Amino acid sequence: MTSLLNIFWLGLKEMRSLLSDWVMILFVAYAFTLAIYVQATGTSSEVNNASIAFVDEDGSALSGELMNAFYPPRFQAPQRIAAALVDDAMDKGRFMFVVVVPPFFEKDLRAGRHPDVQLNIDATAMQQAGIGANYIKNIISERISSILGRTDQPQSGPMDLVILKMFNPNGVSSWFISVVAIINQITLLTVVLCGAAVIREREHGTLEHLLVMPLTPFEIAMAKVWANSAVILLATGVSLLLIVHMALKVPFAGSVALWFLGVVLYLFFATALGIFLGTISRSMAQFALLIILVILSLMLLSGGNTPVESQPQWLQYITFFLPSRHFVSFSQVIIYRGGGFAAVWPQFLMVSAIGLAFFVYSLAIFRKSIAVTK
Repeated sequence: MTSLLNIFWLGLKEMRSLLSDWVMILFVAYAFTLAIYVQATGTSSEVNNASIAFVDEDGSALSGELMNAFYPPRFQAPQRIAAALVDDAMDKGRFMFVVVVPPFFEKDLRAGRHPDVQLNIDATAMQQAGIGANYIKNIISERISSILGRTDQPQSGPMDLVILKMFNPNGVSSWFISVVAIINQITLLTVVLCGAAVIREREHGTLEHLLVMPLTPFEIAMAKVWANSAVILLATGVSLLLIVHMALKVPFAGSVALWFLGVVLYLFFATALGIFLGTISRSMAQFALLIILVILSLMLLSGGNTPVESQPQWLQYITFFLPSRHFVSFSQVIIYRGGGFAAVWPQFLMVSAIGLAFFVYSLAIFRKSIAVTK
């Protein structure tokens, strides 16, 4: 009972210390609000307001209909330009796409020939260019089929491919980016808060004050764990409600309580990582360099930015022992697919096991550091 009281009061001391640091408070508030909103809305994998031009060397009704097939919000209103101006317009970045319709295009189509339509792409915008090229190809093919089908025999393929987008029917990228942003901020802020707390006490001399008290290293470490975890949980709840659900309109298909249970399990690992980095760092500058190395690796290999299946096979074996990978995995299952505990218990178990093992190791390092200080 005495140990629990010590952990409780030490945790309150941690919170008061954090609340007195206005720079850190503003950083946490920004990271879980504006940073997530900007990241979710500022970048997109969808084609939006793309500039497009047509070189119409045919001048037929069909080529005119092709121009009318492109309209906002995917594309800007198409502009008609001369063939001699294509290179100059592309060099100046006026258009992302330029479609060249050859002479006798409609005549060749109705005669059963297969004329070529040239699509010039500004590939400096790599992602938009690749997706936009598929959009343009599908739009032109559908418009040609619908126009020719009015007078000629309808052209049908050997099969019809029916596409069903599950969990995100409209392909809204902000639904995915916003949740991944929250996961990344949980990892970053938890490690920063715990590690900075350890270094701050060492630099301010308060660690020596704790050592003369009847406290154990476990009590000191657990106080930092629950205090900083409580701050992150509160910030996560506010961000999930105000930014993700209300501002970005992201639906939450599964159980919120189940997801927060997973967050609590992951925070056990993240706080242990923060204590470990804060213990082995001798200054705040060294701690910042370690964060860049460790946190970026956790984020890039978690599957939030690049699917785990797209990584090399040998790297997938390594990432299996990263709690961040399992955190992203069960978050997608709960939030997007509405999965229950039966679907995510293996990920919960891995996060708990790895977190517990790393906490024991971090506590041993922290205990040795205190023994050296004494």
